[in-house]
Amino acid sequence: MNLLLKNGRIVDRDKDFKGDILIGNGLIQEVGEDIQAEGVEVYDLDGKIIMPSFVELHAHFRDPGFPQKETIETGARAALRGGYTYVNLMGNTKPNASSQEVMDYVNGKLRASGIDGNQSITITKDFDGKTLSHLDEIQGIKVITDDGYGVTSSLTMYEAMSKAKEKDILLMVHAEDMEMTPISYRLSENLETIRDLYLAKETGVRLHLSHVSTKEAISYIREAKKTNPNITCEVAPHHIYLYDNPYRVNPPIRTREDTEEVIRGIVDGTVDAIATDHAPHTAEDKAKGSPGMSGIETAFSVSYTALVKSGKISMNRLSELLSYNPAKVMGINKGLIEKGMDGDFAVVDVSEEFKVDVNKFESKGKNSPFDGMTLSGTVKATVKAGRVYSF
Repeated sequence: MNLLLKNGRIVDRDKDFKGDILIGNGLIQEVGEDIQAEGVEVYDLDGKIIMPSFVELHAHFRDPGFPQKETIETGARAALRGGYTYVNLMGNTKPNASSQEVMDYVNGKLRASGIDGNQSITITKDFDGKTLSHLDEIQGIKVITDDGYGVTSSLTMYEAMSKAKEKDILLMVHAEDMEMTPISYRLSENLETIRDLYLAKETGVRLHLSHVSTKEAISYIREAKKTNPNITCEVAPHHIYLYDNPYRVNPPIRTREDTEEVIRGIVDGTVDAIATDHAPHTAEDKAKGSPGMSGIETAFSVSYTALVKSGKISMNRLSELLSYNPAKVMGINKGLIEKGMDGDFAVVDVSEEFKVDVNKFESKGKNSPFDGMTLSGTVKATVKAGRVYSF
């Protein structure tokens, strides 16, 4: 679809100016001021901010196996509602994403859903903590992760990293020493973070640390990145905005000191990306203690309110965290507003406040600690390959 976006404030990692964007064949054809084109649909942005669409590194769409929690279709609608056009999905489906069949099934449904994405494969087969043979049997793996579980065996993790390095696969870690969790969630995350950073240096793997939440883990990553360029990390919106809050997520919502250090890591460049860990549950499962929240529809608003409105970072840096860096981690053609990049955008209004109402979520999961809170910054439309989804 050919589309001309007019009169927007164009913001990405590098730029911030008033202008227009021409999209053709799903790609950006021209970026500039007062662009003229014939035979195209025109969408007037009316001065609103247009950013590269957001790239989600860490989401659970629950398909196959848990359609009562989410499906690819409802997850895709929630993603578009939140300004996202790409999602990287975790492997705790049923059956687990430990086979070619599950990966191909999910990737096929993603292609049909209206958004782009990738199904990650489990590091260990069916999360058993030891078996890696499936990694030699599956073709086309981009990412491996045992998200939801830490890989307790150091030998198994070393072998997984070595295999991922050999195959040029990104390895994402959920840093949790499962044996230590009953004693201390903090100690659990910190110990496995140290180990994984050390093993990554030894093996040369591309290592991405998911949902970093403690002040100590941030400091370990900051130090490790001084000598290892193959390390990236993400933090979740709820670990930026909330502290001393009992809402159940894994890793837990930490203390005020942790939240402040996570934000310092964002400000000083230690943190590469914001990822939602979108984890929808039924009301019944949540009441029974299932950890997680539906976060993909509120991620921009939470991040904008906590970071930009408060004066801690610029819109350019927020775009880098939500778009440019996640796209770079995944190796995809998104994240900047430049000729030749995918014609995918989020149109946002940062002058607007709203009260979060989970009953209005596109996601099946109506679980969020932000329900009833007032946030700033709304996603007014998402553009995917030249198609406009307005909200």
